[in-house]
Amino acid sequence: MEQKFPLPPFTAETAKQKVQLAEDAWNSKDPNRVSLAYTIDTEWRNRSQFINGREEVVKFLTEKWQRELDYKLKKELWAFTDNKIAVRFEYEWHNAEGQWFRAYGNENWEFDENGLMKKRYASINDVEIKAEDRRV
Repeated sequence: MEQKFPLPPFTAETAKQKVQLAEDAWNSKDPNRVSLAYTIDTEWRNRSQFINGREEVVKFLTEKWQRELDYKLKKELWAFTDNKIAVRFEYEWHNAEGQWFRAYGNENWEFDENGLMKKRYASINDVEIKAEDRRV
């Protein structure tokens, strides 16, 4: 059986660890690595897009990082309970034309008993920035 430590129920320490592990995985920009933190039948809402299952996660992330160049993410624990974590985040990237963006958002995560994320709901807003205004 797959397990992804730390496992719920979360403490302040293990919730922070889970957030850091997620940040590290996403910053790898490796869709397969990222997908292993999710259940086979994971459910996502990412902006207005609905994604179901690991295969769709890999496809979504592959396409995302083909568009969002030099992607860099920072996540922060916002709140947690037994098997749920809320985070705030910001990430920066540029498009093929060289325009930089900063995305701000919040995510709500729900985990199964094996520490795999079964639900991820993300609300995200993008803002154009100048290269010299980058901070992530």
